[in-house]
Amino acid sequence: MVTLQLVGSLRKELADSLSTCRVLVVGAGGIGCELLKNVVLTGFKNIEVIDLDIIDVSNLNRQFLFQKKHVGKSKAQVAKESVLQFCPTANITAYHDSIMNPDYNVEFFRNFMLVMNALDNRVARNHVNRMCLAADIPLIESGTAGYLGQVTVIKKGLTECYECQPKPTQKTFPGCTIRNTPSEPIHCIVWAKYLFNQLFGEEDADQEVSPDTSCVLWDGDIKRVSTKDWARSTGYDPVKLFNKLFKDDIQYLLTMDKLWKKRKAPLPLDWLEFVILSGCVIACPQGVTGTGLKDQQVLGVGGYCQLFSRSVETLHSVLADKGDGAELVWDKDDPPAMDFVTAAANLRMYIFSMNMKSRFDIKSMAGNIIPAIATTNAVIAGLIVLEALKILSGDVEQCRTIFLNKQPNPRKKLLVPCALDPPSANCYVCASKPEVTVKLNVHKTLVLALQDKILKEKFGMVAPDVQIEDGKGTILISSEEGETEANNCKFLSDFAIRNGSRLQVDDFLQDYTLLVNVIHCENLEKDVEFEVVGDAPDKAPTPTRSQEEGKNIANGNKESSEPSTSSEGVQVNLTLMTFSLWL
Repeated sequence: MVTLQLVGSLRKELADSLSTCRVLVVGAGGIGCELLKNVVLTGFKNIEVIDLDIIDVSNLNRQFLFQKKHVGKSKAQVAKESVLQFCPTANITAYHDSIMNPDYNVEFFRNFMLVMNALDNRVARNHVNRMCLAADIPLIESGTAGYLGQVTVIKKGLTECYECQPKPTQKTFPGCTIRNTPSEPIHCIVWAKYLFNQLFGEEDADQEVSPDTSCVLWDGDIKRVSTKDWARSTGYDPVKLFNKLFKDDIQYLLTMDKLWKKRKAPLPLDWLEFVILSGCVIACPQGVTGTGLKDQQVLGVGGYCQLFSRSVETLHSVLADKGDGAELVWDKDDPPAMDFVTAAANLRMYIFSMNMKSRFDIKSMAGNIIPAIATTNAVIAGLIVLEALKILSGDVEQCRTIFLNKQPNPRKKLLVPCALDPPSANCYVCASKPEVTVKLNVHKTLVLALQDKILKEKFGMVAPDVQIEDGKGTILISSEEGETEANNCKFLSDFAIRNGSRLQVDDFLQDYTLLVNVIHCENLEKDVEFEVVGDAPDKAPTPTRSQEEGKNIANGNKESSEPSTSSEGVQVNLTLMTFSLWL
C-alpha cells in the first residue's frame, strides 16, 4: 500500500518543491495582484515580481493590494509589501522596471523554474515569450478582456509559442497607460476618444484623460476635477483647452520622476510657441508626408494644432445647438468628431515621441474599449496556479489552454479546456531555423524603416543587428550606439541589396536569430511599405471542428477525459492569448 503524505492540500513532494523553487511573476496589476496572493497562499516562497508601472487611482477598484495612500508608488514594490503583511515568511524581490531592460537577459530567466505572465501589452508578451524559449523555461501566459479570459502553457519544443498564431488587433488597454505612459499610437487614439466623451459626450470616470496628479484630496477622499466642467468654465476656449491638455498636464506628468527613469520623457507643447510665434510656417513644420488622398497624408504639428482648434469650435457649436444637457456621440463617420480625434491623438503622439498617423490610419484603428472585470482577473489567476502545479509535478503533458467564457456553453460550462498544440513549423520565432520573406522596394525602403517598422515593430525585436549575406559580412545595422547611424537615411539599394538578397538578423538580448529573404517589388499596393510573404492573416480562421468536451479541467488528472477542442466552447477566438488585460 502506498502512503500519500500531504502538506495542506498538496502532496509533500509538491509542497517541498513549491517552497524551494524560484518563480518570476511579470506584471503586478489586475491579474498580477490576484496571482501574487494565490502563489504565496499556495506555498510558493521564493518569488520575484517585476512591473514598470506606478499605481493609478483607477486601479483601486480591483487591484486589492493597493490603497489610495499608494497612488503614485511602484506597483511591484507596494504589491510585495502588501503580500508580506499576510504572508511574512515569503521571500519576495520586487523590481520597479521594464522586463525588456537588457539587465533581464537569458541568464536572468534561467534563475527560475517557471515564469508567469500577467502583462498588458503584446510587445512585452512577445519579448517574454522569446526569453523563456531561449532559457528553456516554462511560461504560463494569461489575459483577460471583460468577462473573457484565457490561460495557456508554453514549453519550448512541446507547445506552440505565443507568436505561433496570428493575433487580432488589441482592443483593451490599461487606463494608467492611456493617461500617463502611452507607448503606442493606439494608446493616443484611445485617449483622444476618451477626451471627446469627456468634453462633448457622456462622462465616464474610468475614461478620465488627466494624469493622476490632477487628483485632489477633499476630506480624505480622492476626487477628480471634471474635464467637462472645466471646459464649460472656459467657454470651450480652444487655446485654453490646448494648453491644459498638451502643456499643463504633461508638465504634471514630468513631476512624476519615477515614470521617466526607464522611459523617454514627454515634451510639452505650448500654443503660443507653436502657433502664434511661428505664424503661417507652423502650418506644416515637418512637411506633409504621404501621397494620394488628403486623408492619407500626415500633417505637421502646426497643422494638427489648427485642426484641433477648428474641431473644438465646431463641436462646441453643435453641442450648444442641441441645448442644455445635450451630449454628442463619437462616430468615426462624423467629420468634426473624426477631425478632433485625429488632431488630439497626433498631438499626443508627438508629445510622446511617436510617429504621427494619417486620418485614414486613425479611423481604421479606432475601436471599442472593453472594461476590466475584477472577477475575471481572479478566475484567471487561479487557473495560472493550477497550471503551475502541474508543471512542478512533472505533468506538463497534462497542461491545457483554458478559456473562460461569458456565458455557459451548451454543456453548461464556463471554463473550457483545449489540448496544447505543438509548435508551428512556420513560426518565425520558435522554428528550428526561423526564416521569413519580405517583399519591399529596395529603392524606396530606408535602413531606418527596416530597423523600426519591419524588425522592431513587425517582428518584435528589441536591439537588432543586421548583416548582409554578401560574402563580405557587411554590417547594415548595429545595436551598438554610434556604429551605423549614418546608414539610417540610406536606401537598401545603396548597399547592393536587391531581389534575392539575404539578411541575417540577430537580437542578442533575446538570443534570437532570424534570416530575412528580400524580394524586390516596385508595384506594392498603395500606402503599403512592405509585405511579409506567406504571413499569417490578421485574424485566425474560425474553428470548425467539434469534439466531445472534457469533463475535468481543474486538475488535469491522468484519469480524466481528454479536453475539448470544440469551437462551441472556444468563443474567445482560438488565437493564442489574444486578450489584453487592464492593469
